[in-house]
Amino acid sequence: MNLSGVFDLTARTVLLVEGESDRAAIEALASRWALPLGAHAVQVVPMGGVTNVGHHLTALAAHPVPVRVGGLYDSAEERVVLKALERAGRRVPGDTTPLSALGFFGCERDLEDELVRALGVDGCLEVIAAQGALRSFERLRRQPAQQGWTVPQVLHRFLGSGSGRKERYARLFTEAIPQGRVPEPLDGVLRWALRDEPPPPLPFETEATSL
Repeated sequence: MNLSGVFDLTARTVLLVEGESDRAAIEALASRWALPLGAHAVQVVPMGGVTNVGHHLTALAAHPVPVRVGGLYDSAEERVVLKALERAGRRVPGDTTPLSALGFFGCERDLEDELVRALGVDGCLEVIAAQGALRSFERLRRQPAQQGWTVPQVLHRFLGSGSGRKERYARLFTEAIPQGRVPEPLDGVLRWALRDEPPPPLPFETEATSL
C-alpha cells in the first residue's frame, strides 16, 4: 500500500480511523469544543478499513518526526489492532495495558451505533427530518427486507446506504448529541489527542463522567 503523502508533516498526533464517517465525527466534536484539530497539530487519517492499520503504523515509523498515534476501532476488530501495534513495536506482546492507554478506543459495535444510542431514536429521526430525508427512511423501513427490524437496525442500514450518507450523518448526529451523552470512545480519543489542551466545558462531558 502506497501511503506517500497521506500524513501531514506538521502533525504531532495522528488518529487512525476506519473511514470518513469516523473522521467527520471527531472533527465535529472538536468543533464543538472550539479546538480545531489542525491548529493543534492533530491529523485524523481514514484507513479504508481496519485491516490497513498495520500499513499505516509502518508508514508512520518513517515519519520525519516522532508522532503520537491513536485512533478508533470496532471492538470486534480489537485483535487486529493489538497485533498491528505489536508488530510495529508500539505494544509489548502479552502486555495487559488497555488499548485506551495507548490512544486506541473501541466502539461497542461501530461508531454509527454509538452515535445512534447516544442521540436516541427520536433524536436521530429529528436530524433526518431536518435534512428532508425522513420519507427516504420510511420507504426503507417499509421494504420487505427490513420487516421485523428494530428502528435502530433500520437506522444503521439507512446510514450505510447512499453515497456520503454515513459521513454526513456522523457529523450531524455528533453536532446534535445532547449535553452529557457524547459516546465514550469518541470523547476519549479526542481528549487523548488534545491531552495538553484545557478540558472542554462541563456540558460536553460524557454521560459516564458526568454522573
